[in-house]
Amino acid sequence: MAQAAFWLIFAATVATGLLAGASLDQSIKQLPARHRIGIEAYSAYSQASDLGNGVLFYGLLGGGAALLTLAAAAAAHVADLPARICVPADIGAGLAVLHSLTTLRAAPINFAQRRAQGDPEALAKLLNRFTHWQAVRAGLQVANFGVLL
Repeated sequence: MAQAAFWLIFAATVATGLLAGASLDQSIKQLPARHRIGIEAYSAYSQASDLGNGVLFYGLLGGGAALLTLAAAAAAHVADLPARICVPADIGAGLAVLHSLTTLRAAPINFAQRRAQGDPEALAKLLNRFTHWQAVRAGLQVANFGVLL
Protein backbone atom coordinates (compact mmCIF):
# COMPACT_ATOMS: atom_id res chain seq x y z
CA MET A 1 0.00 0.00 0.00
CA ALA A 2 2.96 2.34 0.62
CA GLN A 3 3.89 2.09 -3.05
CA ALA A 4 0.34 2.98 -4.12
CA ALA A 5 0.39 5.97 -1.76
CA PHE A 6 3.71 7.10 -3.25
CA TRP A 7 2.34 6.97 -6.80
CA LEU A 8 -0.87 8.75 -5.80
CA ILE A 9 1.16 11.51 -4.12
CA PHE A 10 3.36 11.72 -7.21
CA ALA A 11 0.35 11.92 -9.56
CA ALA A 12 -1.36 14.50 -7.31
CA THR A 13 1.81 16.60 -7.30
CA VAL A 14 2.14 16.51 -11.09
CA ALA A 15 -1.54 17.30 -11.68
CA THR A 16 -1.57 20.07 -9.07
CA GLY A 17 1.62 21.54 -10.56
CA LEU A 18 0.01 21.64 -14.01
CA LEU A 19 -3.12 23.20 -12.53
CA ALA A 20 -1.16 25.82 -10.59
CA GLY A 21 0.81 26.66 -13.73
CA ALA A 22 -2.36 27.09 -15.78
CA SER A 23 -3.84 29.32 -13.08
CA LEU A 24 -0.71 31.43 -12.86
CA ASP A 25 -0.74 31.82 -16.65
CA GLN A 26 -4.29 33.10 -16.46
CA SER A 27 -3.65 35.42 -13.51
CA ILE A 28 -0.28 36.82 -14.61
CA LYS A 29 -0.56 36.89 -18.40
CA GLN A 30 -4.11 36.50 -19.66
CA LEU A 31 -6.31 38.53 -17.31
CA PRO A 32 -4.07 41.63 -17.32
CA ALA A 33 -4.22 41.65 -21.14
CA ARG A 34 -7.78 42.94 -20.91
CA HIS A 35 -6.35 46.35 -20.00
CA ARG A 36 -4.32 46.41 -23.24
CA ILE A 37 -6.70 44.93 -25.79
CA GLY A 38 -9.95 46.19 -24.32
CA ILE A 39 -12.61 44.51 -22.24
CA GLU A 40 -14.80 43.41 -25.15
CA ALA A 41 -11.90 41.89 -27.11
CA TYR A 42 -10.70 40.09 -23.98
CA SER A 43 -14.20 38.80 -23.27
CA ALA A 44 -14.47 37.46 -26.82
CA TYR A 45 -11.12 35.68 -26.36
CA SER A 46 -12.14 34.33 -22.94
CA GLN A 47 -15.42 32.97 -24.26
CA ALA A 48 -13.70 31.32 -27.20
CA SER A 49 -10.98 29.75 -25.06
CA ASP A 50 -11.76 29.47 -21.35
CA LEU A 51 -15.49 29.06 -21.87
CA GLY A 52 -14.98 26.90 -24.96
CA ASN A 53 -12.45 24.06 -24.90
CA GLY A 54 -11.16 25.35 -21.57
CA VAL A 55 -14.26 24.16 -19.72
CA LEU A 56 -13.39 20.52 -20.33
CA PHE A 57 -9.64 21.07 -19.93
CA TYR A 58 -9.86 23.00 -16.65
CA GLY A 59 -12.67 20.80 -15.36
CA LEU A 60 -10.70 17.59 -15.86
CA LEU A 61 -7.43 19.08 -14.62
CA GLY A 62 -8.92 20.83 -11.58
CA GLY A 63 -11.23 17.99 -10.61
CA GLY A 64 -8.59 15.37 -11.29
CA ALA A 65 -5.92 17.17 -9.27
CA ALA A 66 -8.29 17.59 -6.33
CA LEU A 67 -9.44 13.95 -6.42
CA LEU A 68 -5.87 12.67 -6.72
CA THR A 69 -4.84 14.79 -3.75
CA LEU A 70 -7.71 13.51 -1.62
CA ALA A 71 -6.92 9.92 -2.65
CA ALA A 72 -3.23 10.46 -1.89
CA ALA A 73 -3.98 11.69 1.62
CA ALA A 74 -6.29 8.75 2.28
CA ALA A 75 -3.75 6.27 0.90
CA ALA A 76 -1.00 7.75 3.06
CA HIS A 77 -3.10 7.05 6.15
CA VAL A 78 -4.17 3.58 5.01
CA ALA A 79 -0.51 2.73 4.40
CA ASP A 80 0.28 4.06 7.89
CA LEU A 81 2.99 6.33 6.51
CA PRO A 82 4.87 8.60 8.93
CA ALA A 83 3.51 11.99 9.97
CA ARG A 84 6.13 13.76 7.82
CA ILE A 85 4.21 12.39 4.83
CA CYS A 86 0.64 12.25 6.19
CA VAL A 87 0.54 15.82 7.51
CA PRO A 88 1.54 17.49 4.23
CA ALA A 89 -0.82 15.15 2.36
CA ASP A 90 -3.65 16.19 4.71
CA ILE A 91 -2.83 19.88 4.26
CA GLY A 92 -2.77 19.31 0.50
CA ALA A 93 -6.19 17.67 0.69
CA GLY A 94 -7.54 20.65 2.61
CA LEU A 95 -6.09 23.06 0.06
CA ALA A 96 -7.57 20.97 -2.75
CA VAL A 97 -11.01 21.32 -1.18
CA LEU A 98 -10.50 25.06 -0.75
CA HIS A 99 -9.36 25.65 -4.33
CA SER A 100 -12.33 23.59 -5.52
CA LEU A 101 -14.67 25.78 -3.47
CA THR A 102 -13.15 28.94 -4.95
CA THR A 103 -13.74 27.46 -8.40
CA LEU A 104 -17.41 27.07 -7.50
CA ARG A 105 -17.41 30.81 -6.79
CA ALA A 106 -15.22 31.93 -9.74
CA ALA A 107 -16.72 29.84 -12.55
CA PRO A 108 -20.27 31.28 -12.50
CA ILE A 109 -18.81 34.80 -12.53
CA ASN A 110 -16.77 33.96 -15.62
CA PHE A 111 -19.75 32.32 -17.34
CA ALA A 112 -21.80 35.48 -16.68
CA GLN A 113 -19.78 37.24 -19.41
CA ARG A 114 -22.21 35.80 -21.92
CA ARG A 115 -25.07 37.79 -20.40
CA ALA A 116 -23.07 41.03 -20.31
CA GLN A 117 -22.11 41.18 -23.98
CA GLY A 118 -22.37 44.67 -25.40
CA ASP A 119 -22.07 46.30 -21.96
CA PRO A 120 -18.41 47.15 -21.32
CA GLU A 121 -19.10 48.43 -17.80
CA ALA A 122 -20.85 45.22 -16.77
CA LEU A 123 -18.08 43.15 -18.37
CA ALA A 124 -15.42 45.13 -16.49
CA LYS A 125 -17.19 44.57 -13.16
CA LEU A 126 -17.59 40.84 -13.85
CA LEU A 127 -13.99 40.39 -14.93
CA ASN A 128 -12.71 42.36 -11.93
CA ARG A 129 -14.69 40.05 -9.62
CA PHE A 130 -13.45 37.01 -11.51
CA THR A 131 -9.87 38.28 -11.29
CA HIS A 132 -10.19 38.46 -7.50
CA TRP A 133 -11.47 34.89 -7.18
CA GLN A 134 -8.98 33.65 -9.75
CA ALA A 135 -6.11 35.15 -7.70
CA VAL A 136 -7.38 33.44 -4.54
CA ARG A 137 -7.74 30.16 -6.41
CA ALA A 138 -4.28 30.43 -7.98
CA GLY A 139 -2.75 31.16 -4.58
CA LEU A 140 -4.39 28.09 -3.07
CA GLN A 141 -3.28 25.93 -5.98
CA VAL A 142 0.33 27.14 -5.77
CA ALA A 143 0.29 26.53 -2.01
CA ASN A 144 -1.15 23.06 -2.62
CA PHE A 145 1.62 22.30 -5.12
CA GLY A 146 4.26 23.52 -2.66
CA VAL A 147 2.90 21.36 0.14
CA LEU A 148 2.77 18.29 -2.09
CA LEU A 149 6.35 18.83 -3.21
